[in-house]
Amino acid sequence: MIDVLGSLAEVKSGHPFRGSVPLSGDGNAFVLQMRDLTDDGDVRWDALVRTQLDERKEIQWLRQGDIVFVARGARNHAVCLQEVPKPVVCSQYFFVLRPTSPDLLPEFLAWQINRAPTQRFLATNAEGSDQLSIRRGVLEAMPIAVPPLQKQHLIVALAEAAKHEKQQLEFLIRNRQQQLDALAFALAGAESIEG
Repeated sequence: MIDVLGSLAEVKSGHPFRGSVPLSGDGNAFVLQMRDLTDDGDVRWDALVRTQLDERKEIQWLRQGDIVFVARGARNHAVCLQEVPKPVVCSQYFFVLRPTSPDLLPEFLAWQINRAPTQRFLATNAEGSDQLSIRRGVLEAMPIAVPPLQKQHLIVALAEAAKHEKQQLEFLIRNRQQQLDALAFALAGAESIEG
């Protein structure tokens, strides 16, 4: 079944900071910014800056299962939050997607947004000359496939396995590079002693 994102999930804007995030060492909130996301789709929770939000206004707190979507820049991708260990809002450069359909797993939705067909849709509909961005209406009109839940679970498990394999391969590559560097330093040291 194919549907549009707007009928499957709430789409809300990030917190409307004017300019840069005002820092406050003892503030009541942390702010997720684009720099806090890793290439693998994880969040550097310890790197979040702290700010003070006006609690008299409605605050869009992030929660487990939310999907943060990077709406500005060349890479529009989605991250499903497996945990939210602090009181966190996201900056104005994100949209927060909160699935409303019981037939759609948040992890599956984030996976689908990050795949080539959806990325092509986003690239085609991005706007702006200096910096590309995705409007809320475009995001809400984005086509989303909704297979049965069992299939969604299988796809999410496969994606997690692929992510884990990539991390292991990157570790092996770094480890081999360190071994080769150590060998080169050992040779350089031996040459300088002999010379």
